[in-house]
Amino acid sequence: MALKPTIYKFRISLSDLNRNYYDTVNLTIAQHPSETLERMMARVMAFCLNADPELGFTKGLSEVEQPDIWQKSLEQDTLLWIDVGEPTAERLKKAARSAKQVKIYSFNSKSTTWWQQLPSKTKQLPIAFWQFDWQEIASLASFVERTMDMSVTITEESAYVTTANNEIELHWQALN
Repeated sequence: MALKPTIYKFRISLSDLNRNYYDTVNLTIAQHPSETLERMMARVMAFCLNADPELGFTKGLSEVEQPDIWQKSLEQDTLLWIDVGEPTAERLKKAARSAKQVKIYSFNSKSTTWWQQLPSKTKQLPIAFWQFDWQEIASLASFVERTMDMSVTITEESAYVTTANNEIELHWQALN
């Protein structure tokens, strides 16, 4: 018997001061049985950083041919491909061929090692690589409830996240 995903519902009041984008986003997230809360929250933050009415979650870990998040055109071309984690060089090449824009958000304690071991040819692909701070993502994951309201204010390379009972400032850095 296959394990079922755990469903989370987030209502996010989003203020992205970098892009002058303001919205209230209702997200229903399916956490894959093999996915950690930290990875799920890194996906949520990657969504917030790129929020757009046409942006959507894919089947993610359940469908290896798709990114975690994407934006499609009306003609079904992939405009934006977002992966969370440390994808292989082959996956990065595929993403660069498949989408007009590719962004990778690494988040865990081995991200620096992954980046250092990535072949230099892959680092030169037209891909934006970002790294979240692992401790901050872990702290954010500790706040998670099955249904929750969040406020996310993004400015420069940080986001101030508040929930009913907690608050944290998250940081990220460009790797390339």
